Amino acid sequence: VQLVESGGGLVQPGESLRLSCAASGFALSDYIMKWYRQAPGKERELVAGISVGGIKNYVESVKGRFTISRDNAKNTVYLQMNSLKSEDTGVYYCNALSRTMLYKYWGQGTQVTVSS
Repeated sequence: VQLVESGGGLVQPGESLRLSCAASGFALSDYIMKWYRQAPGKERELVAGISVGGIKNYVESVKGRFTISRDNAKNTVYLQMNSLKSEDTGVYYCNALSRTMLYKYWGQGTQVTVSS
């Protein structure tokens, strides 16, 4: 069982990035998928989530700029991040939670740095 994030990098304010989280060893379609981030010196925070049925939710600070989506055929979840700000800097983690709440997995994280 594995979650592998990719797509992070260094960008300037106002630019965009798309993060990917590829799942292996389980069917992502049966899991609630979430993106968290952790900025230096701060606690990990929930950024966005998508239910099994496709219902999405976002932390207030990213509403209108970030979009979470899932492609069950590719067993992958995405986070499209537009109009990036310096405060979006951090390590972004993918999380999978089974509908039964019995199984929970984390990826290793991908660094996003927004700086001019």
